[in-house]
Amino acid sequence: MPLPVERKTEIISDYRTHDSDTGSPEVQVALLTKRIEHLTDHFKAHGKDHHSRLGLLKMVGKRRRLLDYLKRKDYERYQTTIKRLGLRK
Repeated sequence: MPLPVERKTEIISDYRTHDSDTGSPEVQVALLTKRIEHLTDHFKAHGKDHHSRLGLLKMVGKRRRLLDYLKRKDYERYQTTIKRLGLRK
């Protein structure tokens, strides 16, 4: 299930780098993280939903690739993003 439009625009406005930014790696990682969190909660109630689990694994892989890209291009932005999202301990 996709994120509600209001929630998605709120996330985009929180993580964008400039006024018209909707596709920077930070925004994409933030959106994927929220969808992953939603699906993780979904699996607590629906443990046998293997179809959605495949989508979850694809999202995790895409987020990992975006974070690797951000880490290579600008390490400071990478550090800021993972700290804001609470991804690494």
